[in-house]
Formats: sequence, structure tokens, C-alpha cells
Amino acid sequence: MIVDTLPFDGLSPDAVLESVESVGLACDGRLMALNSYENRVYRLGIDPIPADNPDPGVLADAAVVKFYRPGRWSDAQLREEHEFALELVAAGLPVAAPLRLQGRCLHHHGGHRFAVFECRRGGAPELDAPGARELLGRTLGRVHAVGGRRVFEYRERLSDARHGARARAIVLGLQALPDAQRQAYSQVSAALIEAVAAAFAPFEGERLLRLHGDCHLGNILWSATGPVFVDLDDCRAGPAVQDLWMFLSGGSPDTQRAEWSQLLEGYTQFADFDYAQTALIEPLRALRMLEHTAWVGSRWRDPAFPRAFPWFAEPRWWEQHVADLRDQIEALADPPLLRSW
Repeated sequence: MIVDTLPFDGLSPDAVLESVESVGLACDGRLMALNSYENRVYRLGIDPIPADNPDPGVLADAAVVKFYRPGRWSDAQLREEHEFALELVAAGLPVAAPLRLQGRCLHHHGGHRFAVFECRRGGAPELDAPGARELLGRTLGRVHAVGGRRVFEYRERLSDARHGARARAIVLGLQALPDAQRQAYSQVSAALIEAVAAAFAPFEGERLLRLHGDCHLGNILWSATGPVFVDLDDCRAGPAVQDLWMFLSGGSPDTQRAEWSQLLEGYTQFADFDYAQTALIEPLRALRMLEHTAWVGSRWRDPAFPRAFPWFAEPRWWEQHVADLRDQIEALADPPLLRSW
């Protein structure tokens, strides 16, 4: 994670339109900011595509343009993300993919890096609808079948507790962490990371898949034919369960087991699943808790973050966060809730 100040300074509406037009698309002036904190994402209107466009018919009258946060990913990592998305689309999977414009997907203009994506329409997922979780599982199984064909060269790996240790170091360096909670956070986070490392140890050396990496309801649209995956910004190599566990509702144990059964019933039609990986669900949840706090703190000087997360500066939130981390240590000590039956 990179601590930055105003990474999107100068990214005015005119600059957005100029950037898109620099790659040969004609904008019609319609521009709407979409919900995104890490990057800056806009939906914009596009005039009819010229007849010599290499992908006629891919865009209708709208596109999505994403401007990448400086310093987070290298150009090589972004290109690898784009190639993975295009590989999934080529396999017939419903993924919002970047467009190749002027022979490439990643572009530079006015000091910003950006990519233009096809505009995919859909609504919010309703996983409690009959057959929805099984359909989602089938689609994820197909994604992982493609993800297992080769390996990432540049993207990050999720195979141990190092992301948690990095997040902990960031949080301990934050002014927002109250002095009254600093020692308690230091102790409980260290103990949690130790427990996460122990949980990952039995899986050392096991094969990792190319994953979506941040697979949750906010990164899925639901169309008439099922899920559409968007935002592969956090794609990485890791265990298959990373793309599955966040679709559990967090309800009663019986509810979670039923949801898991439906998800895996679809998933295993297209990909094998090692049920031993259910032991990684709570460790992965722990890493997400640690990383989310570090993410908000490391972006605090970006004006979008204090507006979106005002509670982050409140001492009582930190008290609760330390308590939640302590509870998570206990969760890691419990037997896995989900198993094969």
C-alpha cells in the first residue's frame, strides 16, 4: 500500500473526456462518476464507433473508464490483470473486460493511467433467489478452471500471513490510531497474525489459482443470464476458497452450511475443490479485517476517504476494532464451520 496525497489532482471532467478521446473514441459529453474509492471510475457516453474500430459492436452508446491510483500497481501488473480478464471473456465467461484501443488496453494521458471497459448492465445480486447460489458457483468454477491454466508472473500471491503483517505495520504508523489503543492493537494484531500464519502452514507449497481476488456482492452485477464479474483490480494468485467465502451471509451455522452446499454444488461441476481449504475461511477473514483498516488509513489524505469513512477517526471505533480482532483470534481456534458432508 502506498500513502499518497492527492493522486487524482487535475482529473477534471474535461481531463477525463480528453483522455478517452486520446485513444480514438468520440465522447458525447455524458459523464457520471461511479462509486469507487481506490481508483476513479466514470461512465460516459460514446458516439457511434467508427467503422474501422477493431472491435465493432462491443460498445453500444456507453463505456466505463477507470483511472488507476498512482503507485499501487505497476504497468506490468495492470497488463496482467487485463490479459486475465480478456482470457476469461474468450472462454465465454461474463466478465467486464477492457477494450483494446490502438492495440493496447492500458493507456497514459495527462499523467494518469487508465483503461476503457465495455459497459455491462445489470442489477444487484439476489442470492436467496432459487438457484442463484448454484449458478454463481457454476460460474466461479468456470472462472477457476480458466485461472488454473497458467500462473501470474507479476500479480501478488495470497499464500501466507505476510499481507497481514504489512497491514499491521501500516496501522501502527498511523496518527489515527489512538495512543490508548496502540498497545492493545499491537498485541492483539501480532497474536492474530501468528494464528493466521499457523493456519496457512499446512497449505505451504500447494498450487495457487489465478483468482478474481476481491469476489463479493459489490463486484457482481446480475443480468438475465446470471452473474457478471466486474473489477478485477485485486486479482491475485491464491487458494480457490478466497473467491467463495465472502458469499456466505454470516447467518446461523445451519444457514451458512446450506449456502455453502448450494455454492459448491454448482462450483464442483466445473472445478475441483479441496475441502481442506475451509480451514482458511477465518484466516482469510482476519487478513481482510487487518488489510481494510490499513487501506483506509493509508488513503486518509485522499479527500474521498474522510467523507466515506468518518468513523475511522473516532476512538470508540478503534476500541471496537481491537475487540473484533480479539474475537477473530477465538474464531480461528474453533473447528471449521464448513466441511464436506
